[in-house]
Amino acid sequence: MKKVLVIGSGGREHAIVYALSRSAQVDHIFCAPGNAGIASLAECVAIADTDVPALLAFAQQQQIDLCVVGPEASLAAGVVDSFRAAGIPIFGHTKAATQIESSKEFAKQLMARHDVPTAAYRSFADYNEAIAYVRSRGTYPTVLKYDGLAAGKGVVIAQNEAEADNTLRDMLVGEAFGKGKVVIEDFLQGPEFSFMAFVDHSRVYPMPLSQDHKRAYDGDLGPNTGGMGAYTPLPFISADEEQWALTHILQKVADAMVAEGKPLTGVLYGGLMKTPEGIRVIEFNARFGDPETEVVLPLLETDAYTLFHAIATGEPLQPLQWKKQATVGVVMASKGYPGSYTKGAEITGVNDFDGLVLHMGTTLRDGHLLTKGGRVLMCIAHGKDIPEAQQRVYAEIQKIHCDNLFYRTDIAHWAL
Repeated sequence: MKKVLVIGSGGREHAIVYALSRSAQVDHIFCAPGNAGIASLAECVAIADTDVPALLAFAQQQQIDLCVVGPEASLAAGVVDSFRAAGIPIFGHTKAATQIESSKEFAKQLMARHDVPTAAYRSFADYNEAIAYVRSRGTYPTVLKYDGLAAGKGVVIAQNEAEADNTLRDMLVGEAFGKGKVVIEDFLQGPEFSFMAFVDHSRVYPMPLSQDHKRAYDGDLGPNTGGMGAYTPLPFISADEEQWALTHILQKVADAMVAEGKPLTGVLYGGLMKTPEGIRVIEFNARFGDPETEVVLPLLETDAYTLFHAIATGEPLQPLQWKKQATVGVVMASKGYPGSYTKGAEITGVNDFDGLVLHMGTTLRDGHLLTKGGRVLMCIAHGKDIPEAQQRVYAEIQKIHCDNLFYRTDIAHWAL
């Protein structure tokens, strides 16, 4: 029987732990650092997800058979490189390969070199040069992206010059996310969607398509968040369009990374848009999306340990098996999110929910479940189609009570 270490502490990691817990091969799961929900399935270990030396020492001490990495910060910290050097199988990309997410400029240059369809762009390290370029174009909206990791908050769609100026000052002068460049892109229009795949060098194993809801409030209003809910499948993407995106985007990028000596060995997340001119890349992530993973991974019928271990060790896989169900997941978030919010509010009724509740930001204190983060719970229901799954999740979510949580009531409205 196998021992697995999962790195991370959010809903994405809870989904990973949940998938591994259903494998007959797995005897014990550790999660570093984990959360209150993960603790029901795994032994949580108080090690930060970027403390690479401590994570490696723990894995060696426990004789871990496989490590699965959740957060991009862990990948960017080089955890995969360290574990591989020590001979421990680990699912995730090397620090070099993670540049496809950790540097927007790297991703843009890669796509330009290999003819992957995306928006036209330029990058700047100097505020004066950047604002001069924006003014010279005079076209709005315009897309401004911080070049490095920014926890999902480094993209601003500026509607006018004043907004562009404030954003560029924040990013380049104020260094809101640290010292770095800004990528300025053409604005594209159309529905966005998420196309994730497991990738081992040039072998690409696609996951079901999904779509998340970034805005905080109903009607896609309010500030951008890390995601307020997600659903799968997507009625507005045809089978032919899905195959085109797989061939001309995900497979092409996987091959490109091999050709450039930075092969992918984990999840490639394509944030794509269906524009009037065709499907285009908005961004790439080097790991599972959050909250998309929470609605996609529970549909996996292939043994999760077999899958993760094969990618980690370079073993080929049979085509993956997925349940043919619709899934809708709704995030319950702390009031005030994505701005400032209070912590420590008690949550009740979670065990009454008929479906799957994955914890994103919770803690246990004296037997009481309390809020700990901005996004707190992901409530998930399945159905034969989107309307049935949506009806189920909103009926069941009424059973969960907390004075300091809110949620959107229109998740999956684009699919109806």
